[in-house]
Amino acid sequence: MAVKPLRAAAIHDLSGFGRCSLSVILPVMSVMGVQVCPIPTAVLSTHTGGFGEVVRRDLTDYLQPCLDHYQRLSVNLDCIYTGYLSCVEQVDHCQEFFSAYPDALKVVDPVMGDHGKLYRSFTPQLVDGIRRLASEADIITPNLTEASILLETELGGEELTVSKARSVLTRLSQQGPGRIVITGVTLASGEYANICYDREHSTFWKSPSDYLPVIYPGTGDLFAAVLTASLLQGDSLPMAMDRATRYVELTIKTTYGYSTDPREGVMLEQTLEWLTHREVPRGYSSL
Repeated sequence: MAVKPLRAAAIHDLSGFGRCSLSVILPVMSVMGVQVCPIPTAVLSTHTGGFGEVVRRDLTDYLQPCLDHYQRLSVNLDCIYTGYLSCVEQVDHCQEFFSAYPDALKVVDPVMGDHGKLYRSFTPQLVDGIRRLASEADIITPNLTEASILLETELGGEELTVSKARSVLTRLSQQGPGRIVITGVTLASGEYANICYDREHSTFWKSPSDYLPVIYPGTGDLFAAVLTASLLQGDSLPMAMDRATRYVELTIKTTYGYSTDPREGVMLEQTLEWLTHREVPRGYSSL
């Protein structure tokens, strides 16, 4: 009997240099046994973090014809996974993918900002659109800045007590998604961690990791890709979060040891094999 592959549509940008977005999502999810159907929202020569003027081609007009073609072919998708979107029209197209595949796992990485700041190109209309898209997701993966934007409150740089962390997670879930993962949180205990909430089971979890004084582009994409593939493979939410946490930590430490230019992103080529071992995650605990 033929084996039915797990298949995910990844609606993200594609940066040719700098290891982020689709260039890390494709290898990570593929090595974890998920067939990725890349649906680029834009093609860029590099990411926008320090390489000067970027060559860019917008692909908004590609999204709807792509969906139409997949439907004519009866392409089955187990997951719709969205990331960087450049305009409200792209948000609308993502919602059309959600509607076309109602049984698919809907993952939204609400890429809007970092380090307490909204990205320069984001308009209030686009932010509202991404907030609307996130409300329709099964799971969202904001960093703390993006969680702040979604909640329309100030959280940037704040150390979170357990009660405050649980409150933020719960309030995000009240906007729609049943599972919330927030990355890059500094807890009042001094731990640097990723945290999550599963509304169905009323459980809160944390996965601490070591902090290194360096910033690499694409680590959020790396994390969300591992998390998504893990969930599709049957991991529970805390297990999937911890698997993603451990892999990103390993890859950051490996890259930091080589002293490469941080703009080039993390050296996942050195660490992809770890994802094939399917180690049982055990670094998470209750929040």
